[in-house]
Amino acid sequence: MRVVAVVPARLASTRLPGKPLVELGGLPLVVRVYRMVERSPEVDEVLVAADSQEVFEVASSHGCRCVMTPPDLQSGGDRVAYVARDLEAEVVLNVQVDDPFVAPSTVSALVRALQEAPEVGLALVASPIEDPSELFNPHVVKVVMDLQGFALYFSRSPIPYRRSGDPLYFKHTGPYAYRKEFLLRFASSPPTPLELAESLEMLRVLEMGFKIKMVVSRYEGVEIDTPEDLERARALLSSLGDPLLLP
Repeated sequence: MRVVAVVPARLASTRLPGKPLVELGGLPLVVRVYRMVERSPEVDEVLVAADSQEVFEVASSHGCRCVMTPPDLQSGGDRVAYVARDLEAEVVLNVQVDDPFVAPSTVSALVRALQEAPEVGLALVASPIEDPSELFNPHVVKVVMDLQGFALYFSRSPIPYRRSGDPLYFKHTGPYAYRKEFLLRFASSPPTPLELAESLEMLRVLEMGFKIKMVVSRYEGVEIDTPEDLERARALLSSLGDPLLLP
């Protein structure tokens, strides 16, 4: 099964302008994510889906393989689907450029989840919520799962509602692992009512009647969307060490 990871890199980020090219530990963010993903033994190829010549040139100068995508595509998922059309691959990973701490082991676990469940078209990561403030943060996407580890629902609200007991809370983090055929079908489908209500693409998959396999993995990192996130990531890199330098 051939696996290709795509890192969509949009230069015109609203909350952190030029996000793919900001430096973290001496490397542009897009290059750091690329190098983290290529360390996964399950990944055969990594590509940057660049929406600008500047991103293309910077990433290429660091040895990253790049593909230009139209600048008017609406989302990173659209950029990945655009690239996927011409890929010889059974599995296509969408790895966000804001995730410099993405673990190669997590990438491998997502690929194995699709290998073990041939009926599933999409695998995602669920991480335990350890900071109570994240429960009420609408930017943190919560997920509930069935007993077999399939997603039941995603929400920006705290789920499940705590009526009694002490439920475990999980958030969705990290990459998306698609079967190529499913990705192309999903990308060509119109948005669905719950997706529009919560502004969460994963809900389109559930509303279409398909399953999403969740891989539970503890997330130790910072997803970078704002200048404040970038400073937190730099502090974390300084305290924990650079994962690219670890064996």
